[in-house]
Amino acid sequence: MQHHELLQLLGDEAEALLTHQCEKIPRSSITPPSPEHVQRVFGQSDRSSTVQSNLHRLYSHGRLGGTGYLSIFPVDQGIEHTAAYSFYKNPEYFKPETIVRMAIEGGTSGVASTAGVLGLVARRYARDIPFILKLNHNELLTYPNKSDQVMFASVEQAAQMGCAGVGATIYFGSPESNRQIVEVARAFEKAHQLGLFTILWCYPRNSGFAEGDVDVTNGIDISSQACHLGVTIQADIIKQKMPDSVHGFKQKNFAKYSDEMYDRLLTDNPIDLVRYQVAHCYAGAISLINSGGDSTGDDDVRDVLRTAVINKRGGGAGLIVGRKIFNRSFAEGTQLLHDIQDVYLDERIGLA
Repeated sequence: MQHHELLQLLGDEAEALLTHQCEKIPRSSITPPSPEHVQRVFGQSDRSSTVQSNLHRLYSHGRLGGTGYLSIFPVDQGIEHTAAYSFYKNPEYFKPETIVRMAIEGGTSGVASTAGVLGLVARRYARDIPFILKLNHNELLTYPNKSDQVMFASVEQAAQMGCAGVGATIYFGSPESNRQIVEVARAFEKAHQLGLFTILWCYPRNSGFAEGDVDVTNGIDISSQACHLGVTIQADIIKQKMPDSVHGFKQKNFAKYSDEMYDRLLTDNPIDLVRYQVAHCYAGAISLINSGGDSTGDDDVRDVLRTAVINKRGGGAGLIVGRKIFNRSFAEGTQLLHDIQDVYLDERIGLA
């Protein structure tokens, strides 16, 4: 997508989004994405040379290769949202090969999916694109439905099928979160021992977060603290939903907070909100990728490109987009992936 086309899509928001500068947490205080990211951040860390090589492979693959930015195609919605609901618009996505082909032709950095999907095509494609095995899932056949991530696969499986990394989700704040933290921390330790990098989906989840008139689930303080817990268990990349400006700690009167903390570090500008998340990822040393969000129809293209601009200018390292892609035809999904990547390749869109 050309720059002038992006400006037209952003409409009245274009100038504000593209000219805002973060003053509360200035860009000089974070580690921004760069071509030297892996060596700069992990060169003196405890990550083995094999882990670093796999990270370098991820950051070097696809259209964003060598920029420090990432574009990842995730498909585990067949479990998380039920298969028919996820794929009825384009039943081709029931086929594992379609998922991997979309990731390749879409120019992505890597493909994240289930053991079933990746295992079935591993011999054919594991050398062509970095595979990321999603270890745990929230299945929806328990009645009534509940939110609990449980292990479906092992790190050893990921290594045997030729994966470069593993991913997992923790529902921080849920009644099951302590068990999930222990399970995932142990899995990530094993992954690093076997030379695989780690990506953590850091999702706040608690029925109490959505009680009353205000839903604080994606509140800036709650979502950012989830990121900080994620880097604490040595996630090499953090995946988080875009935050909203709700002060969840204050709204629900829990955890630790002060009015001064919000005043000194935050405004309601969406770019400042992402910068706050980035700060919680060891000031950007651990890459933050945001969610592309749900598919809502006609506004998908504008919404996801707006999200890309906010993520990039806030200091994030890219998007992980699934639902907006596979609700489109193969050709349209490929084009949307390229349009998102164009935002990160556009040198006129700089760090705020």
